[in-house]
Amino acid sequence: MARVKRGTIRAKKRSAILKNTKGYMWGRKNRIRMAKEAILHSGVQSFQARRKKKGVARAAWHIQINAAVRPFGTNYSKFMDALKKANITLNRKMLAELGINHPDVFAAIVKKVVVPTEPKAPKAAKAPKAKKVAKAKA
Repeated sequence: MARVKRGTIRAKKRSAILKNTKGYMWGRKNRIRMAKEAILHSGVQSFQARRKKKGVARAAWHIQINAAVRPFGTNYSKFMDALKKANITLNRKMLAELGINHPDVFAAIVKKVVVPTEPKAPKAAKAPKAKKVAKAKA
C-alpha cells in the first residue's frame, strides 16, 4: 500500500478549527488542542443558552402582563385564571404585546374577564408585647 501524506488535508482541518475560534482569548484562539476543546464547550453552552432563552422570554412576558393588569386592580395569576375560565386562549407573548403596544385592546380583554375588586385595607399594627423583667437576686 502506498504511503499517504496528509500535509494539506491536516492543514485545512487545523485552519478550519482556528477559524471557528476567532475572537477567543489567549491560547484558545491559536493553539489547536485548546481550540478544539473551546469549540466543544462553546457548542454545549450555546445549546443550553438557546433553551434558557425561551424561559427568560416567558418570565419577561409574565412581568409585562403583571405590570399591565395592576392598574385594573388584579394581578398576573388572578388574571390568567380568569382568562382560562372565560375560555380566552391568547398566549402570554401576545398578551404582553397587547399590554405594551395596544393598551386599549388589552383593557377591553381585562374588563371582559376580571371582576374589579377593592384593594385590601392594610392590617392594623399590633401593640408591642411587654418585655419580661428578670428578677434580681438579693
